Amino acid sequence: MNQTAPLRSRAEAEAARLPPLLARAEHLAGTVLLGEHGRRRPGLGDDFWQYRPVQPGDSRRTIDWRRSARSDMQFVRQREWQIAQSVMLWVDNAASMRFASDDKLPQKSERARLLALAVSLLLIRGGERVGMTGQTLPPRRGEPQIRRLTEALGQDGTDDYATPDTNGLMAHGRALFISDFMGDIAPIRAALTEAADRGIQGIVLQVLDPAEEAFPYRGRTIFESVGGTLAHETLKASELRDRYLERLAARKDELSALSLATGWQYQCHHTSDSAQSALLWLYGAFERGQLR
Repeated sequence: MNQTAPLRSRAEAEAARLPPLLARAEHLAGTVLLGEHGRRRPGLGDDFWQYRPVQPGDSRRTIDWRRSARSDMQFVRQREWQIAQSVMLWVDNAASMRFASDDKLPQKSERARLLALAVSLLLIRGGERVGMTGQTLPPRRGEPQIRRLTEALGQDGTDDYATPDTNGLMAHGRALFISDFMGDIAPIRAALTEAADRGIQGIVLQVLDPAEEAFPYRGRTIFESVGGTLAHETLKASELRDRYLERLAARKDELSALSLATGWQYQCHHTSDSAQSALLWLYGAFERGQLR
């Protein structure tokens, strides 16, 4: 019984974190016009979508002769695409994401989880299947899956930096990777290359604290990783600024170029910026990524 009590206390404390995250994600998702995500495009299906004029290459069998008889033009009857897509999430839960330079700012992990859950709400309620990479949460639809995603997103990792987990990615599906991408670039390059080879289209969202972009440090400073495994002390932090900013710019350029080369989309978001603007961009990026 003595062993069970601490476990139960931790479980209750962990569960208590879930409703606020879900409530914030619901509110954020509500600011975006849901519309009919992912479906208003021609393809296989039973429901009528629209008429359009005949174009070169159209088969005569696709012409709607009844509609064409009411006009001087011939029209094709298009059906609505109704095949749900699988969208897999990888959201960095490493210690580096638990950084915030100011108490008024959210941690990078908080913003990453909020955006991941909010866009999942929009996708699932638009008819898509959403899951998380790894072996524990395959893509599904429905409100129960939203609860599962909320719980999975609440887990913290122990490593200083994480690398994308490609287990469970669905061939020819879509994916969203959210991280600060401050660790080794080689695993990131390998993950995107593997995904592209399997026909997966995706989005790379880099989340940074504004201090990581500006490097406002001066004088004697001790830089220590959030996980506590790395530390560096300097008496003149300002002398490191130019080199740091050059390396950060190079990392962002490499992520952008890598995304372009693999057919993915890249965006950098700062925790000081509006979460709504980031969600709008993500939502639009998923729409743009459907043009196959």
